[in-house]
Amino acid sequence: MNDTPRQYGPETQGATYLRGLGGAVPEVPTNFLTLEAKAKEKMSPEAWAYTAGGAGLESAMDANRAAFQRTQIIPRMLKGAAQRNLTTEMFGIKAAGPIMTCPIGVLEMMHPEADLAVARATAALNVPMIISSQASFSMEEIAKAHGDAPRFFQLYWGKSDAIAESFVKRAEAIGCKAIFITLDTVILGWRPRDLNIGYSPFLRGQGIAQYTSDPAFRALLPQTPEENPQAAAFQFTQTFGDAGLDWARIAKIRSWTKLPVVLKGIMRADDAAKTVSEGYDGILVSNHGGRQVDGGIGTFDALPGVVAAAKGKIPVMIDSGIRCGADIFKALALGATAVGIGRPYVYGLAIAGQAGAQAVLEYLLAELDVTMALNGCASPQEIGPELLALGKS
Repeated sequence: MNDTPRQYGPETQGATYLRGLGGAVPEVPTNFLTLEAKAKEKMSPEAWAYTAGGAGLESAMDANRAAFQRTQIIPRMLKGAAQRNLTTEMFGIKAAGPIMTCPIGVLEMMHPEADLAVARATAALNVPMIISSQASFSMEEIAKAHGDAPRFFQLYWGKSDAIAESFVKRAEAIGCKAIFITLDTVILGWRPRDLNIGYSPFLRGQGIAQYTSDPAFRALLPQTPEENPQAAAFQFTQTFGDAGLDWARIAKIRSWTKLPVVLKGIMRADDAAKTVSEGYDGILVSNHGGRQVDGGIGTFDALPGVVAAAKGKIPVMIDSGIRCGADIFKALALGATAVGIGRPYVYGLAIAGQAGAQAVLEYLLAELDVTMALNGCASPQEIGPELLALGKS
């Protein structure tokens, strides 16, 4: 048995160049801008608006990218990292690397196999998947496709505590290893790309499979979702989101599960300190990919303050705006233990289903591996702030 860790960079590069000898080029582009352009060609206008769009003027999306671009890597020479090991521990599981797939809803708009394709892709690579509350398939179906691979569950906490509790208990039953509560979407953000075409997938019954398969939600319906799908869709819109959600309410989750609970959407140091003092198990720094608060700061800009406030007591992760291995490297250098990947894997899914999502995730691991080798880092734990030119442009 070979216990040598995968060297993702050389392996992926070598295989790609060897196929090139026969005239083959990658179906899924290896850089984000080309990937995005090809995905747009594959997607419907509605799917593109939903996936690519952000809140308002989309300045928070711009801020996410600007924050990463503002900080540069200072390459370190002759440190020696001939073998890299990207393996990362998260909430009792060992992942192939410090990445996980963000919970993105309504994936059926991008590919008919939707979350099932993502489940198979992440399982093939041993990359954790965060199952979405707004998935296109029930969490039980997704878990079946995912097998024994590591998974978490993302909870939208709406107006019904009964539904939230049911979701959490179902997630525990299917083997999820942590619950990520999304805090930043108590109501939908102002999303002009969707508004300008008058398109809400949820009103069309898309992305609500967790609800229509849930006994607590079904108990609210005079007819089953199968008998009256439109009524179920409208009931969802009345159930989703609650701007009154507060610290006291989410504390109820401790009576529902013993799983680790991560708060997703923390962007401020004071909220991070409160997360620690309230006894939660992790933080995911996130602005929902710039889809909720227009004019908000980038997550990479928020990361140092959150890490400082957490004081090493709980892990801090980050998503939103991560587009390449260098971005992952920078986030780890500033104290993140792992990163969430969003739009990139969705674009891969749109292009080539499971194979496309898997290719994108493998590219990111490969580029991170290469970046680590070029900076003398044998593991993610060796990536530190001394490798960054902070605040310089």
